[in-house]
Amino acid sequence: MADSTESSAARPVRVGIVSVSDRAYRGIYEDRGGPAVRAYLDDVLATPWVAVARVIPDEVDVIRDTLVELVDDARCCLVITTGGTGPAPRDVTPEATAAVLDKELDGFGEAMRAVSRPNVPTAILSRQTAGVRGSALIVNLPGSPKAVRECLDAVFAAVPDCVDLIGGPRLDTDPSRVKAHRPH
Repeated sequence: MADSTESSAARPVRVGIVSVSDRAYRGIYEDRGGPAVRAYLDDVLATPWVAVARVIPDEVDVIRDTLVELVDDARCCLVITTGGTGPAPRDVTPEATAAVLDKELDGFGEAMRAVSRPNVPTAILSRQTAGVRGSALIVNLPGSPKAVRECLDAVFAAVPDCVDLIGGPRLDTDPSRVKAHRPH
């Protein structure tokens, strides 16, 4: 049990991991995106962290409410979603995310699509995005474990500085894996 005089810097930061998939939610399909996000963060984050994980269906209201709960109530400084970023009718993660953001950060989606495009011609169909709600960064990723790692590699060097700039806790990375860029 933590001592009440313990500094907040010693407490693990909270990171939301949201798998958006009707099939995974119903138990017909094994969620692979959420575990891929967790494995990536275990690999790159040097700051102690704890996952607040959810597996939810592709429903705008459910996605929106989950993001609000993770940021406003659970106090996650970073929320990473996986799934629901394609053009299919049930792919609504970017729309639900946009509904809760204070600011969109278009560069995240641009960088993620740019890194995927040379390997997967259909990467242009993916609608990854990111933005800020309060002092939390929300990032939408595709559902494929390979795409999770590839997309996070494309943007993660900027994540710690972004979280700093919006008033979140300090996130340190393992510089041998991802060197955080902090120009501020």
